[in-house]
Amino acid sequence: MNRPLFVSLDGPKGTGKTTLLEAVTKVLRADNKKVIRLCERKSDPYRGETMALVNKLARSPSRDLEWAVCQGFAQSRRWISRNVLTQQPPGSIILIDRWYPSDAAFRQTIPFAEILQLNMDRDVRVPDLHVGVVTAPDISWARAATRSRGLGGTVIQKYAAHVACTELFEQAIADHGWVLCRNEGTVEDATMQVVSEIVSVIADRPK
Repeated sequence: MNRPLFVSLDGPKGTGKTTLLEAVTKVLRADNKKVIRLCERKSDPYRGETMALVNKLARSPSRDLEWAVCQGFAQSRRWISRNVLTQQPPGSIILIDRWYPSDAAFRQTIPFAEILQLNMDRDVRVPDLHVGVVTAPDISWARAATRSRGLGGTVIQKYAAHVACTELFEQAIADHGWVLCRNEGTVEDATMQVVSEIVSVIADRPK
C-alpha cells in the first residue's frame, strides 16, 4: 500500500466521532499500522474567515451566505488536499475528523449534490472510505448535552434542527453508498466495524 489510505469520519454533533477515532487509532496502531490523525478544523488555514461567515449565516440565514460558507470550506479542503494529505508517508492510514460529507448534515438550503460538485470542481481529495457515524437524535443530543461546551453548534442550536440534520445525513449515506456506523451500542462494537471496513479496503487495493 504505497499511497496513503484516506478515511473520513463524518456525522452530526454528539455521535461520538472523536471517541471512535481514538479507539480505531489505538486498535490499528496495536496491529503495527501507521496511523495519521487529522482534523479538518485544525488543518484549515482559512478557518477564521469561514467561521465568520458561519456566524453571520446563523444571525441572518440566506442561500447566498450559505453558498459562501460552502465555498469557504471547499477552498480549505482543496488546500488541505494539496498541502497536508500529499505530505503523509506512504503506507499510512489517514483518519480525518470531518470532510465534505459532513456538509450533508449541516447545510440547510444547499442540496448536497451541489456541495459535492463544488468540492469535486475544487479537486478536493475523495476519501478511499467514507464512514457516516450516526445515532438516534435523542441519543446524540443527550451526549452533546453532557459535554462541557454542550452541543457547541453555531448552525444547530435546537433539537428540531438536530433531528433534521440527522435525517438529512442518513439520507446522504444511503444515496452515496457511504459506510453507515450506528454508534449507539458499545464503542468496541463501532470500533471493530470501522477497523473491519478499513482492513477490507486495504485488502482490495492493488498491490
